[in-house]
Amino acid sequence: MQEFDAIRPYSDEETGPAIQRLVNDQEFLDMVGRFKSPALARWAPAVLRFFTKRWLTSHFGHFTQVDELQAGLSGYIGDLIEHTTTRVTTSGVENLSKQGAYLFISNHRDIVFDPMVVNYLLFRNGLRTTRIAIGDNLLANRVFAEMMRLNKSFIVRRDMTSPREMRDAYLTLSGFINHSVANHENIWIAQREGRAKDGLDFTDPAIIKMFYMSCKKSGLSFSEAMNKLRIVPVSISYEYDPCDNDKARELETKARAGSYTKAEGEDTEQIMKGLTEFKGHVHVHFGAPIIDAPENAKELAKLIDHEIHANYHLHPSNLVAYEMRGVYPQGAIDEAELRKSVVTAGDCSAEEMQTTRSEMEKRLEACDPASRPYLLDMYANPVQTALDAIKNQSIPD
Repeated sequence: MQEFDAIRPYSDEETGPAIQRLVNDQEFLDMVGRFKSPALARWAPAVLRFFTKRWLTSHFGHFTQVDELQAGLSGYIGDLIEHTTTRVTTSGVENLSKQGAYLFISNHRDIVFDPMVVNYLLFRNGLRTTRIAIGDNLLANRVFAEMMRLNKSFIVRRDMTSPREMRDAYLTLSGFINHSVANHENIWIAQREGRAKDGLDFTDPAIIKMFYMSCKKSGLSFSEAMNKLRIVPVSISYEYDPCDNDKARELETKARAGSYTKAEGEDTEQIMKGLTEFKGHVHVHFGAPIIDAPENAKELAKLIDHEIHANYHLHPSNLVAYEMRGVYPQGAIDEAELRKSVVTAGDCSAEEMQTTRSEMEKRLEACDPASRPYLLDMYANPVQTALDAIKNQSIPD
């Protein structure tokens, strides 16, 4: 795989040395220490660093293979998930086989938690975890870059300046994805660059075209190449988004000023929020693998979108935001009718809905007034896309 050295994750041979670098890295030790004991990190950082290193070395220092490391981490990830969610549920796992590999194309809400929860559910169900596509903007933090490459992450370059450089980077990326699936390695990639901060999950056809770039010379048609990838649309839904206020502020700033510039360390801060703060109920749906792909990228993107929207689990927070946004203030479609229309809306009591209304009001109060409509939109929009998907059960031309 030398041709992919610039973007690939660490191999088994590189795993042990990378772990040793991390357990001897002060920045990494401080980060783990702050997570495990915030008070001690403040008052006795050197002491905490010493004990953190001992703990990491004893628990992870002996691992020399990626799969061993992931298996060793699974319990800690399970604890993290348990402490930051009310529950994690899944559907569609029966669509997946232990034979061969898949290209999981997912909607994208959280930088790290999205692929982490997908991998956790695959692991729990006896399936291979995925290689994870991450943007090179996330590699600015050296420690985080090391951690991600240890966790089967590969790099999607976003810093290209010329068309030729862009073409070469995408050709390499396409080759790596196709090579991985052909060699029984699952892939996770977001349906478009960056998180869908407005709650509108639509696939960028350019990403689909990229998958085909490395296959053109082989003589495979577009649909044949896509069928070989066994694309699985994945819907990830959070009851509450720990970064909802940050996303709403960014959207409002872009709408008002035309652009938004991230502060230094903002991505890292939001990664930690997404990992450690409350998310409520999280649901992941695995769609059926696409084995009869359309003949062009635009139609395949529509098919993926339809599957993601129709199977997106709507939480009470989504329904309440849809109501608060004023979509049906005159009773044009009430909550009961909405639940009948969209099977993924599930069911909950009047008391649960009232609790959700109170929580949403708190989140709106904590938000700058100008940003509040954007916060409501990010929760309400999945309701509309689900309704549209149900209305258009056959994919529109």
